[in-house]
Amino acid sequence: MSVATKGSTVKVHYTGKLKDGTVFDSSENREPLQFTLGDGNMIKGFDTAVSGMEVGQDKSITIPCAEAYGDKRDDMMIDVPAEQVPADIKPEVGMDLSIQNQQGQPVPVKVIHVDEQKITLDANHPLAGEDLVFDIKLVEVD
Repeated sequence: MSVATKGSTVKVHYTGKLKDGTVFDSSENREPLQFTLGDGNMIKGFDTAVSGMEVGQDKSITIPCAEAYGDKRDDMMIDVPAEQVPADIKPEVGMDLSIQNQQGQPVPVKVIHVDEQKITLDANHPLAGEDLVFDIKLVEVD
C-alpha cells in the first residue's frame, strides 16, 4: 500500500463542513484535489490529517480554527467613511466586495455594517474562527 508522506504528491476526495454540518466545499462530482504534502499550500490541519494515510483509506477529522484559517481578527475589520464609497456602489450588509491592499492586490471583503457615516468591511477569511470538519479519502500517492 502507498502511504502519504511529506513531499508526496497526493490526490484526495474531500467534503468540508462546519461543526453544524453545513457543507462549504467538496470535491464530489469533480476531479480529486491534488497537492504536495508539506509544501505549505494546504491549511496545516488538512496537511497533517492526510500525512500517514494509505491509498483507499477514509478519515473524518475536525480541524480547530488555529490549524485552519485562524481566529477572526479585529484588525481585519475596516471602517470606510461613507463619502469614500464610490457612487456606483450601494453597500448592503452581506455584500461581497473587493478592495486593494497596499501592494495593489485585490482583497475580498464582506460588508458587515452600514450606516450614514461609514461602512464596516470584514477582510477575514470567510472560514476564520471556524473549526472545520473534513471527510477525506486518499485516492492516489505519487
